[in-house]
Amino acid sequence: MNRFAYVEARLSSNETFVSRDSRVKIFDGDQKTDFEEGEVVLTTHRLFWGRPGEIARAAVTLCLPLSYVISLGEETTASNFFGRKTRIILHLRPPGPDKMPGPLDTSRATHIKLSGKNGLSMEFHSALRETLNARIWEISLTSETIIKGVDRSPTSDPVNDRLARIQKRTGIGGIERHLEAKAKATDENIALAFQDLSVLMTMAKDMVGLSKTISGRIREQKGEISDDETVRFKSYLMSLGIDDPVTRDNFTSNSAYFSSLAQQICQMLIDPIEEHGGMMSLADVYCRVNRARGLELLSPEDLLHACEQLRGPIRLRSFPSGARVLQLESHDDDLIAIDTLEKVQAAESLAVEELAKQLGISLLLAKERLLVTERLGKVCRDESIEGLRFYPNLLLQRD
Repeated sequence: MNRFAYVEARLSSNETFVSRDSRVKIFDGDQKTDFEEGEVVLTTHRLFWGRPGEIARAAVTLCLPLSYVISLGEETTASNFFGRKTRIILHLRPPGPDKMPGPLDTSRATHIKLSGKNGLSMEFHSALRETLNARIWEISLTSETIIKGVDRSPTSDPVNDRLARIQKRTGIGGIERHLEAKAKATDENIALAFQDLSVLMTMAKDMVGLSKTISGRIREQKGEISDDETVRFKSYLMSLGIDDPVTRDNFTSNSAYFSSLAQQICQMLIDPIEEHGGMMSLADVYCRVNRARGLELLSPEDLLHACEQLRGPIRLRSFPSGARVLQLESHDDDLIAIDTLEKVQAAESLAVEELAKQLGISLLLAKERLLVTERLGKVCRDESIEGLRFYPNLLLQRD
């Protein structure tokens, strides 16, 4: 506290207001003092502390030159009533011989603490840190020269630039400027995003056209391309999407929209469903259809209504467990049971996850295949602490 001096709260000619906070008390090192519930004002050169209203009246208050501050720190304290709060610690160098009289002539403490009832505001803490980094008091310029120099000169020195940044971030004006800059940046980002989206849509149409050309050439020159290359090309082309997705805007009635959508879904998924053993869960259908449609995404409700109108060669099926899948009409339960029984017999027994891994399908579909086979009496289950396993029904093999 012996670094503070009693000074009238008036700005000098080369000094500028930076920030303020209220209900602040001062610690001399770790010791409490009588200077509590006061107002603190930060300038580019000094730190003022006064009772409420004293600084506004330019009365004699406590004043700490920022040139005394060596470093800035903080500590966090907690109490049962006010919760956690942060105190600012100012580490100080010894006072100079020309220091004016203050509250104490001597003090063993080499630091002071600033604290508030709920902690000091983040704005004040940030402004204090930036002001100390700027070290404006080390130069001798009038406030008019500083402000105008920053506004007019593109080659102003770094100290002036730091002062300008501090001034722009403090007070109501600083908050308004921050919100305005944030809104402007958001508008620019949205405009840029829509520009990119337009380019993406244009490129997507070109890529779909290219995919149709390539697929036509594959059909014409199938003898010159191996089967593996053909399958690989088809997988690549599927990821490019469809060129004319069905949308609600082109129809006046829901029935016509869902009927056309069901037809397109059938054309899109008949090959993938065959490759996945004749069944595909609605979750997989939703992902594949929306991936192929690109930007014209379908809602889950529209997809379900369209699947309910499928009339062949794919149909929507609901299992007793509540699971729903798209299944080939030619792929009935007897075929599923025979194929699943062969897998179980080859492995002697199978769990759901083992069948899913073997067939490359989801756990849901693997479980339904085993349950269908069980309902037809071709396998039987064994439930134990190790989980659920299915075995061939040996009763069918009795003479």
